[in-house]
Amino acid sequence: MPDETITRESLSQVVLCYASCSLGQPTDDLPSRLSHLASAGFSHIELSFPDLQAYASSSLSRDVGASDWDDLVRGAEGVRRLCDERALGVFILQPFGQFEGWPEGSKERREVWERVEGWIRIMKAVGTTTLQVGSSDVETIDWDRNVVINDLRELCDRLAEEGFSLSYENWCWSTHAPTWKLAWEIVRDVDRANISLNLDTFQTAGSEWADPTRPNGLVDAPSDAEREERFAASLAELSRVVPAEKIGFLQLSDAYRVDPPLEDRTIEGLRPRGRWSHDYRPLPYEGGYLPVEQVTRAVLQTGWRGVLSVEVFDSGPDGKGKEGVDLGEYAKGAALAVQKLLDACADDWP
Repeated sequence: MPDETITRESLSQVVLCYASCSLGQPTDDLPSRLSHLASAGFSHIELSFPDLQAYASSSLSRDVGASDWDDLVRGAEGVRRLCDERALGVFILQPFGQFEGWPEGSKERREVWERVEGWIRIMKAVGTTTLQVGSSDVETIDWDRNVVINDLRELCDRLAEEGFSLSYENWCWSTHAPTWKLAWEIVRDVDRANISLNLDTFQTAGSEWADPTRPNGLVDAPSDAEREERFAASLAELSRVVPAEKIGFLQLSDAYRVDPPLEDRTIEGLRPRGRWSHDYRPLPYEGGYLPVEQVTRAVLQTGWRGVLSVEVFDSGPDGKGKEGVDLGEYAKGAALAVQKLLDACADDWP
């Protein structure tokens, strides 16, 4: 049952985390970025694989490929030292995509399981026990839900051998599980103790409430009132049916309303919502339009009080990039935005 009251005292249990990919670029100095996050009050990071790869290349003075596992492990050991020096925990390794659904015996299935083993090595080296898996966006797979569930069970069982777990996220451009409900039903039916649901304010609102291909930035509906009622009903269902203990963590970002709208087609392998996700995701209260507070309240009303992680990709309202960003000030602004959001969600906040 959902927790009817969200108190400020209960919100003190929330753990502040920040995705490494959301401060600067992979080419920016990772030690400095980690220092900024620690100084801003974040206690954990999501380690992004591109950041690890860039750090390994820099520290080893050679190009490190995405499957150069020995070098990536050396890089992960270095990242662990950097985090230890700054009292930062590595909460999760992300993003593991396009995992599920490949046909038995296919080249893609063999390669994705090779990647699983490589990422497990990295997890051990960097000191994290959780893997983030995003719902696949492959357009060429003939989706069979039973295959998806069996694949994720197999992954859970392999991770369990190491004492590891996975958190499964609905990516709003996924070809088979773009909504929180579809992802939750998969997590529920996988039925393993070491799988949880990774919720995200952008992915939730971006799949059911907003649409970057439409001039008004909103999903089609007979009326504004019906759209709001439909979304409110979805969030009420989330609060009611998802157990707090099965929520792995909540990621936080807003989104810009894109003008002109994005083309409604796949470009360079990314569907419109995928392109929107990659470049148009600011901090809350920084010019976006998604109902971030509404989504966050719905998650909190489950009784969940866990890891809240900032994951933004802010290339400005035009998606072309921002110049001259002070990363230290940006990290502090992110911490303030999180606090403002939590205050807004508290029932006992004046």
